[in-house]
Amino acid sequence: MRVCLASTSPARLMLLRQAGIEPEARAPQVDEEAVIAEVEAASGRRLPAPEHVLLLARRKAADVALRLHEEDPSFDGVVIGGDSMFELGDEILGKPYTPEAATERWRGMRGRTGILHSGHSVFRVAPGATPTEAHAVAEASVTFAADVDDDEIAAYVASGEPLLVAGAFTVDSLGGAFIERVEGDPSTVVGMSLSTVRRLVRELGVSWTSLWNRS
Repeated sequence: MRVCLASTSPARLMLLRQAGIEPEARAPQVDEEAVIAEVEAASGRRLPAPEHVLLLARRKAADVALRLHEEDPSFDGVVIGGDSMFELGDEILGKPYTPEAATERWRGMRGRTGILHSGHSVFRVAPGATPTEAHAVAEASVTFAADVDDDEIAAYVASGEPLLVAGAFTVDSLGGAFIERVEGDPSTVVGMSLSTVRRLVRELGVSWTSLWNRS
């Protein structure tokens, strides 16, 4: 049973590898900002975080699944897509991209708790069959230490790690020492809830252990 990760995220790749799966990886050809703008304009409202991440996860997984179905007719397996964003109070916090934004973000997160929303979409792709899909959103709360000082923030930002991750933090690398508590599936905060993916895979009639392909 083959597995394709519809993502270029190193964190999602690492999670699957740690779970015994060595996936193929394909970059989705999805303009995320355009997708969100189109749907919000059509609905006349701003999408809440759970809808936002699920929409993008489904679009990215669908793009890769349909291209695989057409370009590799022998593909027999699952395609996994995901998207994440962090919500702190009334703010949706994506990737900060710049050191200035990351620094401001961390100063505002000290001692507070936010919610990491992670959208998941899994497609079952098989020769001669129309791809089928299952999807879900997982959430985990993250509480940051109140005593993180400005020097620690400066050093963390200078490492470059928080610039290109949702919420400007990681729980499985340098940022982990600044996080006091995670409630929910910890892998959700890394980038993908493995327990949720397992459930979706089973909904599509595939045994999770049949995906294990790493010794």
